[in-house]
Amino acid sequence: MTHNPIRPWRNIDRRKSRKIMVGNVPVGGDAPISVQTMTNTITSDVKATIAQVLGAAEAGADIVRVSTPDEASTRALAEIVRESPVPIVADIHFHYRRAIEAAEAGAACLRINPGNIGAPERVREVVKAAKDHGCSIRIGVNAGSLEKHLLDKYGEPCPDAMVESGLDHIKLLQDNDFHEFKISCKASDVFLAAAAYSQLAEATDAPIHLGITEAGGRMTGTVKSAIGLGNLLWSGIGDTIRVSLSADPVEEVKVGYEILKSLGLRTRGVQIISCPSCARQGFDVIKTVEALEKRLEHIKTPMSLSIIGCVVNGPGEALMTDIGFTGGGAGSGMVYLAGRQSHKISNARMIDHIVEAVEARAAAIAAAEAAE
Repeated sequence: MTHNPIRPWRNIDRRKSRKIMVGNVPVGGDAPISVQTMTNTITSDVKATIAQVLGAAEAGADIVRVSTPDEASTRALAEIVRESPVPIVADIHFHYRRAIEAAEAGAACLRINPGNIGAPERVREVVKAAKDHGCSIRIGVNAGSLEKHLLDKYGEPCPDAMVESGLDHIKLLQDNDFHEFKISCKASDVFLAAAAYSQLAEATDAPIHLGITEAGGRMTGTVKSAIGLGNLLWSGIGDTIRVSLSADPVEEVKVGYEILKSLGLRTRGVQIISCPSCARQGFDVIKTVEALEKRLEHIKTPMSLSIIGCVVNGPGEALMTDIGFTGGGAGSGMVYLAGRQSHKISNARMIDHIVEAVEARAAAIAAAEAAE
């Protein structure tokens, strides 16, 4: 962990929610906010799907969702579950039988969409399968697929319609004595999603799965998700998150962690604080940060690193990070360790030197934790 003390103005009071289990991952209550993603392979291509699950897990995903649109997918699910190091959620739309098959295949959680899962008797059969096989359920409300009677009632997707859909299905699960569920109410519109989630948070103590659905490509989706999820998380709402990007699922995981790290809600890997660079920079900040991000991807130990081009803000930022480098003159700069000036190093050696310092600190923290 960083050497800096927790500052009271950074505290976030999380909404109190019930805790459920998604496989071996707790969601809700006092559990850390978990990060999810979803594969985009053809699920019946077991090799490709497992490779994507493993890549997401290596990037830090706590939970991975897999689409199960047909019988070939649910048949493949059993092997995917066996090979996955993290719990697998089966994504169900339209065909309730796929949910039953997914539960039998070992899925840790079943995502069902109230807008298309079917009649209450079908949901009862899904609940029985979930009980029989130890699955949790996510009620996944989506503005783009609300029930027809709600669209007729409200005229368009709106927070009231989305929350009513979610609460109706909560009641349906509870009437069947099922309580291991979480809920989401996603929309591609940031304002609609935020309003619906805020209203939902007041109406239930169920764990909340946050997401801005169909957010867009890597750049636009990251911005929309950071605004929407960031505001909700800052207000204490959210127990697990999925950033939806038209991109590699690994990118979703990275963005999810960066959102949580920026709010002090999760710590994983190296958080780099760097300047945008200007004419005062004593080295090429942009290329240096690009190189360090790539070379430090393997570090999972929480750590802060400042890379600042000049002495305007560099020394001050370095005082607040575990390791820092501030550009100076004559082709060298100052290295800071635990907030203190330590030694100078040449710009030419700086990247290798910083990587070595980060790896040494990570090893020292691991050794200390092992000795406890």
